[in-house]
Amino acid sequence: MLHTFFNRNYTNTQVDVVLLMLRIGVGSMMLVHGLPKLEMLMAGGEVQFPGVMGMNPTLLLILAVFAEFFCSILLILGLATRFATIPLIITMLIAVFVIHANDPFTNQELGLHYLLTYLALLILGAGKFSVDAFLIRNVEKQQPKNSLK
Repeated sequence: MLHTFFNRNYTNTQVDVVLLMLRIGVGSMMLVHGLPKLEMLMAGGEVQFPGVMGMNPTLLLILAVFAEFFCSILLILGLATRFATIPLIITMLIAVFVIHANDPFTNQELGLHYLLTYLALLILGAGKFSVDAFLIRNVEKQQPKNSLK
């Protein structure tokens, strides 16, 4: 029984399933944060969003909506996954180290969890259960075989 818990031999399929769960889970949770921001942006009127580093609050809201809503959808689908994580990483860095910089750790903790997950997805990619993998497989099928290998 202990052997099962301490086993470090993972199959590629196990890793791909974990990547799928991470993408769908964290993408869905961040989508919940992005939807109210999208609604705020679409409502028009005065934007109630913090300005950071002298930047326009409306521009920052647009960037946050892009990251938290649209990039989360890309993440869930596994489409352009590594590119989609970059705006999400930047958003979490700003949230944790600028917006919540003076807050207690408990207010920074969720952003750090997201940040670490996005970093893992940036490094590992989407896995085989993704649109990225589907597209790569189709491109590889269409490439002519080089007989000189």
